[in-house]
Amino acid sequence: MRADAQRNADKLRAAAAELFQERGLQVPLKEIARRAGVSHGTLYNLFGTREALIAEVVTDQAADRLSDIAQQALAFEDAWSGFAYYIETLCELQVTDLAIADAICGRYPGAERLMAVCGRSVEAGKRIIERAQQAGALRPDFTSEDLVFVLGSNAPLIRATTDVAPNAWRRNLAFVLDGLRAEAARQPLPTEPLSPPQVYAVMANLTPKP
Repeated sequence: MRADAQRNADKLRAAAAELFQERGLQVPLKEIARRAGVSHGTLYNLFGTREALIAEVVTDQAADRLSDIAQQALAFEDAWSGFAYYIETLCELQVTDLAIADAICGRYPGAERLMAVCGRSVEAGKRIIERAQQAGALRPDFTSEDLVFVLGSNAPLIRATTDVAPNAWRRNLAFVLDGLRAEAARQPLPTEPLSPPQVYAVMANLTPKP
């Protein structure tokens, strides 16, 4: 790659990292090019697709961050504390890093490597959930598919309260976590959990249209 092309690629990676983190993976590519100070055509010439840019900028970072969070959750001696830490940290990422938040929810299915990261995150979540259930701390009818509702309902609340009460989501999540304790499961749930195909359909519906 020529030196000028390399400089442009570096500027585009830096701009994409900033904007993906600030606004999520659906941010218009023209805005990334504008922040990098290059033309839209230059972005396409160097990366070709949004998916290629996501793979360059987000995938490895998301994989490392989500793996670290899961390992820290499993390192808690108390299984409930590890579960609560895991949920709270994922919800906090919906405030601090929208790119990784999108990765958690599989909100850009065209990015295959990122979807693989999402899949590994789901498997880690299952281990954390099962550990808390085996300890008798987490209600036994909660599944990893139910995480979609926890995270999916948290995201719009964050957007609505950011400028008004930026920590309001923490109060809401505290109610949710109390409802997930084993002693709260006094009545059977009114319906079955989603199937994996239904989960992916819901995540696709949650994805903002470009």
